[in-house]
Amino acid sequence: MGKYDPAPTVAAGLLRIARDRASMTQADLAAAAEVTQQAISAYETGRRDPTLPTLMRLLRAAGFDLRLRLEPVDDHDEALAAYLDTLPASLRVELETARSDRAAQARLRRVKGR
Repeated sequence: MGKYDPAPTVAAGLLRIARDRASMTQADLAAAAEVTQQAISAYETGRRDPTLPTLMRLLRAAGFDLRLRLEPVDDHDEALAAYLDTLPASLRVELETARSDRAAQARLRRVKGR
């Protein structure tokens, strides 16, 4: 799993982002949080999912706080999916290809630091 691959879980993504922003290795974070490097690896690869208190403790060890808040439901994604289902298959493929191309270009810009 590369640095810019999508994270398998929300917790994995949060840990990888926090560790990257803190310029820490898995071993560094493990030492700061008093857990094993293998535990950090398992969380970041999605083999294990930390409890919320554990996730918050790991993020704190990287120098970050996890703040949660309740928001009203946003059904934008479901409405968009329903709309896309009404389009011809060829147009959906064209739109998905364009979206995928934009995402690849954005990843390339992040990797190159632009």
